[in-house]
Amino acid sequence: MNFEFFSLSDTGLVRDNNEDSVSIDADNRLVVLADGMGGYNAGEVAAAMATTFIKAELGRWIADGGHESSARELKRAMEVCIDNANRSIFNAANSNPQYAGMGTTLVMGIFVDGKAMIGHVGDSRCYRLRRGELAQITRDHSLLQEQIDAGLISVEQAQFATHKNLVTRALGVEDTVLLEVTEYRAEDDDLYLFCSDGLSDMVPDDRIRDLLLAPASLGEKARSLVDAANDGGGRDNISVILAHARARPMRRGLLSRMLGK
Repeated sequence: MNFEFFSLSDTGLVRDNNEDSVSIDADNRLVVLADGMGGYNAGEVAAAMATTFIKAELGRWIADGGHESSARELKRAMEVCIDNANRSIFNAANSNPQYAGMGTTLVMGIFVDGKAMIGHVGDSRCYRLRRGELAQITRDHSLLQEQIDAGLISVEQAQFATHKNLVTRALGVEDTVLLEVTEYRAEDDDLYLFCSDGLSDMVPDDRIRDLLLAPASLGEKARSLVDAANDGGGRDNISVILAHARARPMRRGLLSRMLGK
């Protein structure tokens, strides 16, 4: 399975700085997106620390043979890396007054051997477009999601809630954090969208699906998503990573033999 990647991050229309951070390691098929939070510039620091650390440490592990590991071993490597990144952010927040209270949500993916290993903390999301159907394949770690799960509020009512951004998990806030990891089978022509809530809060899922289905390059799709979020108000930073799966082409010799050439 081959993968094509593209990322785009935008400040939006309201905020002065961008506290999102995105990173792609195409060689190791690793993508990371973080949405920082905290005081002045602190969220930006936390998000950058998370993506830089994970790309370096997990990317090195994959390059050293991790791509041949089982799903269980991949999951464990992701958890260890997140734990180390969390401690680094937590320690920085507690040793530098200007970074007090900083943290970041995060969503990441590793694509190897026909598997899509998706991990997340907080409300940064991953969607998958498969055969024209869009599905959110991460579940928000948020107060709003807990209220939906408990039957206290409906999905329709949640669209108008005023506390959408109250997350129940984030890197750097406590000395430990739980990464939720789910394994999926990657299929030909799957399109994975990783995004911060600056997109998902501004653009309905059906509109996201329509934009991803448009006959356009990954770069054009990413730009159309960001533009749609800004058209909806652009109240937050907007970041997206797109990962498009394509089956490996058949070897030329084998194809020639099948065609009788």
